[in-house]
Amino acid sequence: MTLIDRIATNFASLGPFGKLPVSGTWGSAVAALAAPLLFMPAPFAVRLTMLVLVFIGGSLACDIVEKNLCRKDPGLCVIDEVLGQWTTYLFFTALTPWQMFWGFVLFRAFDILKPAPVRASECWMPGGFGVMLDDFLAGIYAAIALAVLIALT
Repeated sequence: MTLIDRIATNFASLGPFGKLPVSGTWGSAVAALAAPLLFMPAPFAVRLTMLVLVFIGGSLACDIVEKNLCRKDPGLCVIDEVLGQWTTYLFFTALTPWQMFWGFVLFRAFDILKPAPVRASECWMPGGFGVMLDDFLAGIYAAIALAVLIALT
């Protein structure tokens, strides 16, 4: 395994979290816990830039991991959960712990259920880009659902 392979694997898996059981949930949990410190306080333009960088970097890293493991969207890759979870929180600068929790639950639900066109989007782009795109769209759904939930409470 080359240095690039190791870097890509560690980035795509968030180190040890991609190796845990139910790795997608762990990846989302790490992203949700980090969001109030690393993501949400940043200006909106910086948050968008962060999402673009996670999308591009995650896509490239997941592509390398897929090729090395000879598997499409391996469970080891959880950087896509960071993209989706942070997309869920994109339009919010501050949330209560309960709102953060519901954002987490909503993203996991949309990521697992993959309503149209989330499931289809996995095939719209090749390799790691498809891995990342479906979680981005699930994050959009979760952001809308979270906004509705907050408006109703």
